[in-house]
Amino acid sequence: MSRKAVARMPASTTNLGPGFDVLGLALKLYSTVTLEVTETPGVEVVVTGVDADKIPSTTEHLAFQAAALVFKRSGTEIPPGLRLSIDNGIPAIRGLGGSGTAILGGLLTANELCATAFPLQTLLNFATELEGHPDNVAASLHGGLVVCTQEAGHVYTIQLQCPEELAVVLAIPNFTLSTQQARSVLPTTVALADAIYNTSRSSMLVAAIATGKLSLLEVAMKDRLHQPYRATLIPGFDEVAAAAVDAGAFSVALSGAGPTLAAYCYRQLAPQIAQEMQAAFKNHHIQCEMKILDPDTRGAAIISSE
Repeated sequence: MSRKAVARMPASTTNLGPGFDVLGLALKLYSTVTLEVTETPGVEVVVTGVDADKIPSTTEHLAFQAAALVFKRSGTEIPPGLRLSIDNGIPAIRGLGGSGTAILGGLLTANELCATAFPLQTLLNFATELEGHPDNVAASLHGGLVVCTQEAGHVYTIQLQCPEELAVVLAIPNFTLSTQQARSVLPTTVALADAIYNTSRSSMLVAAIATGKLSLLEVAMKDRLHQPYRATLIPGFDEVAAAAVDAGAFSVALSGAGPTLAAYCYRQLAPQIAQEMQAAFKNHHIQCEMKILDPDTRGAAIISSE
């Protein structure tokens, strides 16, 4: 049984257009969570790094809630003294899976501190229970492109490795958009034709990644279930997406609930695509941070335990 554990989790971009709450891709952008038993009674939560001012440094933090769940489910008493440290490397409330990485960090580190550890599959089920949907947490946990579904409280996943030449350009606007707000604009029912449209494209998207036929992403990432509605919350969405495609991107999709836009492209074209996306947002008086990232293939892991 350890007294200190450190976990590192990759960010994720989800939906990828038509795969609403089903598809997730891990990215090489990381946060770390450290959980340590201390001699001083009480719980201390410390948050540093990107957007630390937007993240609660209290026991309301999702990482602590996840850790507490592991202790409870394992029958382990929460140590009288705990220090939880989050070094955040993922922009908060921007559609990059920050809440999922926090949950995984709490689960993984607490699991390391328990006498009897849960298997990763159980931790994924716990993470989905806390997050409400499996796509972010499954991608960050396993790495690669993850296809996931739920049945009777159990999450089933298949992991695919992306072609090595694929890169993701992120345009991260300087405003936040909560998942709750982004879901509030969605319709409660969809037309059968739209359901068929998305089913065909999400299937094509998985096949395109699996076979390396990246040119098919132009068609496979089209969506009718959520992006047309969420796009109205992001000034310049259509222009930014068009600028990326004109510069050579295969396709552009909202990252998660947004407001980040993700362009999928050959790595060598990424710098020019990033420049054009940033300029298009600027035309709408929106400043954005640009990142060019490769898919993460390893997923979350305990990187230190003592």
